[in-house]
Amino acid sequence: MKEPRASRRQRNAPTISDVAKLAGVSPMTVSRVINNEGNVRDETREIVRTAIAELNYAPSAAARALAGGEEIRIGLLHSNPSFAYLSEFLVGSLDQASRSNVQLVVEKCDEAGLEGTAVEHLMKGRIDGIVLPPPLSDSAAVLAALEKQDVLVVAVATGRAPEWAMAVSIDDARAAYDMTRHLGGLGHRRIGFITGNRNQTASGERLAGYRMALADLGLPDVPELVAEGLFTYRSGLDAADQLLDLTDPPTAIFASNDDMAAATVAIAHRRGLDVPGDLTVCGFDDTALATTIWPELTTIRQPVTEMSRTAVDLLVRAIRARKAGRAADPEHPRQVTADYTLVRRQSDAAPRQRPAARRSER
Repeated sequence: MKEPRASRRQRNAPTISDVAKLAGVSPMTVSRVINNEGNVRDETREIVRTAIAELNYAPSAAARALAGGEEIRIGLLHSNPSFAYLSEFLVGSLDQASRSNVQLVVEKCDEAGLEGTAVEHLMKGRIDGIVLPPPLSDSAAVLAALEKQDVLVVAVATGRAPEWAMAVSIDDARAAYDMTRHLGGLGHRRIGFITGNRNQTASGERLAGYRMALADLGLPDVPELVAEGLFTYRSGLDAADQLLDLTDPPTAIFASNDDMAAATVAIAHRRGLDVPGDLTVCGFDDTALATTIWPELTTIRQPVTEMSRTAVDLLVRAIRARKAGRAADPEHPRQVTADYTLVRRQSDAAPRQRPAARRSER
């Protein structure tokens, strides 16, 4: 009697020992790489991953359980008005979840007053931990609901993560300071600023950085040069109109995210203004939108995708430590500050000389 084809295929499938032999390491090292654990050198990790790919090895659920890599489910609770930001965040989260052999469950929460319901619905899916991108990482209601659940949490892009949560962020104030100083270095003296939503700590930090830079540049902090936005394209249109309607409008506008900066460019074009000849426009985040409009935006590169990867990695390590009944690895801190970069493109330039009647500064 012939052996069923499926059984023969299963019998001949590569094993963890095959991977170890090809990579020249122990099966335990392969297990550590599969479960994304520490104590493995980067070179060794890459050799093992190459061997896994070459053999087309797929660890079974049973093998993962034996290796201490039992199924882990993490949740991502989101409500972000910027589709570009959310897209990059999801890409990084999904990629790291795949690398870590964990399941990612995505849940939307965009109705005020129903935060607790969204958290409860997510937790019914046997979630071991949750990643919170902005603005929910700043939501007192969401954080309070999660604290009651006693679940591991990583808050991303927030300046006020609670002590019981892990966090990944950049120095928003310093980044905004650097961009404003850059504009001052180009010769701009009336620099407009579009804030983000008040419910996000990043908004206040970026405004503070802008004001600190003005002080260091010896420029006055003029209230009329600050327009309120909501991190949405629509709010950027309104804010840009407000700034450009001033009797003495700014020669440069720094928006708190790329969506609002793109909206500012659109308003400038509608008014017949050349960017950057008549108006310099800069953004924040360096999402895909920054390079899909014309001119391409000078912006602050916040490594959104990498930050989401880091958040998932922090969470998975903490979950595995908790399941194993051990303390978290001190080499992997609970608070991570990512690097940012000021990226110059085609949307900034020195200001043109204005007619004498319009050169007065307030």
